[in-house]
Amino acid sequence: MKKYITFLFVALSIVLTSCNDDTEPGGTSVEKMAGDWWVTATVISNGQEVGDVGLGHFRMYTYNTAANVPTEMWLEDGANFWDYKVKVNVDYNNRTFTTNDFIENTSYDCKVKITDGKILEGAALTPSGMPADSIVYMIQFDDDPDGLTYKVSGFRRTGFPADDF
Repeated sequence: MKKYITFLFVALSIVLTSCNDDTEPGGTSVEKMAGDWWVTATVISNGQEVGDVGLGHFRMYTYNTAANVPTEMWLEDGANFWDYKVKVNVDYNNRTFTTNDFIENTSYDCKVKITDGKILEGAALTPSGMPADSIVYMIQFDDDPDGLTYKVSGFRRTGFPADDF
């Protein structure tokens, strides 16, 4: 009988200690600004859009830095446009981002300047007609022989085939 009581006590101890609550991992500091995006790039001259760069839609990415703070995030094009990856300053409450000036590109040796970056929640329509977040920013490259400014704009990727290009 003593053996059964000891076994019951051990089994009960195992059962009670194994029922811990799952920890909620939470999100990142810039989670509402992070994502995969379908965008296009156009040339800006004298404040006006003067033409498409001829790439059609391409993917680009925004995501948190290793510091996981709400004041900075990575912005990169995955070598789909100019091959850039830069750390931008973020105003998370207003969903805006920028660089103070030309900053180092971590993809290759050039400098990049981002201005007027913003993410607007639910402001875009996907090809299937569904609302999605919108992204827009101006970008310049110090190795661009023409010294042009480009407008990059588009919508958050939904993952549905009807919205992919």
